[in-house]
Amino acid sequence: MRPLSCLPDSDALITLDASTAINLNATLCAARLLACFNGRIVLPDIVLGELEDGEAKDRRDAQLTKELVGAGLIKIVSLSEAGLQCFEELVLGDAAMTLDDGEAATIAYALESGAVAVIDERKANRICAERFQGMQLASTVDLLAYAEVQKVFNKSALADAVFSALTGARMRVLPHHVAWVIDLIGPERTRDCPSLPRSSRYGRVTCY
Repeated sequence: MRPLSCLPDSDALITLDASTAINLNATLCAARLLACFNGRIVLPDIVLGELEDGEAKDRRDAQLTKELVGAGLIKIVSLSEAGLQCFEELVLGDAAMTLDDGEAATIAYALESGAVAVIDERKANRICAERFQGMQLASTVDLLAYAEVQKVFNKSALADAVFSALTGARMRVLPHHVAWVIDLIGPERTRDCPSLPRSSRYGRVTCY
């Protein structure tokens, strides 16, 4: 199984978007996964607020994330004045070039701190590619495929975690990771993952 993670083997911080936090909770083994990153995982307080908004709809991600914070596996961070200015620029304006609060906060914190921003949404990735070419982006799958994670999880346990995120949170998978994910979880379980491309779920996997 060839690791495809773009995460650097360094002490760089890794900042999560709300969807990433939700995906990790859906793996059912978030604590064990995050322990592989040796205290490098941070979450902007604006993102935590976005998760808390989901409590009105009986979503438990805010509570689950706070438990990870309490365990020392995630650190809550705040934007500086410069970061808040960048955040405002990303949430205000034309809809085609603006993002939701969580994505904007994750990007703004990554820009001000040099952290890796973990974001799965294609629109956010496009905007970053156009406006912030020096910023390093990653996805939830990059976390799951990280070399240190694969040292702790055998293939079966990692496949179960990825499958749980795909079915429990409809985790998005970027095109260059689709083949790796399908190879990991197998074709039978692939058919039960509606967030994967339809062509991939029925036996036609495109390698990017």
